[in-house]
Amino acid sequence: MIVALDAQLTVGTATGAGVYARDLTEALRAQSIDVRALRAPWLDPWRFDRRVLWDQVLLPIAAARSNATLLHATAGTLPFVRTIPTVVTVHDLAWHRAQSHTRAYARIYFGNLQARAYRHAHAIICDSHFTATEYKTLIDPNANPTVIHPGVDPRFATIERHPDENPFALVVGTVEPRKNLAILIEALAAIPTLRIISVGPPTPYAQEVKRQAAELHVLDRLDLRGYVTQAELDDLYARATCALIPSRYEGFGYALAEAMCAGVPAIAADSSSLIELATITPEAAIPLLPPTDASAWTDAIRATLNARDAAQQRATKIKETAVNRFAWSTAATKTAEVYARIAP
Repeated sequence: MIVALDAQLTVGTATGAGVYARDLTEALRAQSIDVRALRAPWLDPWRFDRRVLWDQVLLPIAAARSNATLLHATAGTLPFVRTIPTVVTVHDLAWHRAQSHTRAYARIYFGNLQARAYRHAHAIICDSHFTATEYKTLIDPNANPTVIHPGVDPRFATIERHPDENPFALVVGTVEPRKNLAILIEALAAIPTLRIISVGPPTPYAQEVKRQAAELHVLDRLDLRGYVTQAELDDLYARATCALIPSRYEGFGYALAEAMCAGVPAIAADSSSLIELATITPEAAIPLLPPTDASAWTDAIRATLNARDAAQQRATKIKETAVNRFAWSTAATKTAEVYARIAP
């Protein structure tokens, strides 16, 4: 079997779907699967016109030329014309649920048109049971998607924790409305000893967050760093007092999974797939809060700051289970089983 795998989102600084493509490629190759990672390093994947050019022209041409048995569309977008069996990973249905603020042409392409294309894929992989349910609700009630939790880079398990004496909360992910950073600014105003460091690509929403922080006189305790290197991110996970994941909508939740695997005390929203990820055991569960309740977030963060040793002990207990749960070897094995069903 030869697998052509869409790796275009690994170009530049990879975020969620790019990390997924990169790490899945490595994990599949570790199991002796012949993976042809398809990418055009000269093409910016974050410009809409170039993304469409890749998806609809360059990717199908590259797949046809690769002599592959099947194509794995890892970015959640499919070519409309395909010449070989295709698997698609649907990371989330945010374009149907949480992206009303974006441009109409993007919503049509990533939402309506891709929904039609999904129906013609040979197999659907979803990152979580939540996303699988969303898929059946929004796209195809008769579908039977395969749920495979993505893995987490094993380097997170090797991070040695040494939290800073001066506390800060780490928020990882694109600064966009559904990630809900604004709710934490309200908590920041109520906890004068806390800083927030946010890492991830900005959108116009970042300016709204800054304006809110300025109005509440906490802009000096908010650090929007944008992209950071892998080494910088690991250092932040090592030093953070806690990780905060207040998202209103996630299809998986890399920020939460990474924090759990790094042994960082985490607090998450009781929304979407985060509920699924947060439940380890009744004795070792991530605190879940309403994404719109600033008082609840303030109280939970303050409680963590006031009992840092106990919070760290709970995070350490969660870590071992999380590392096993989010192993890339497991995800690769399950993904290979999907391949074998459609291209034996």
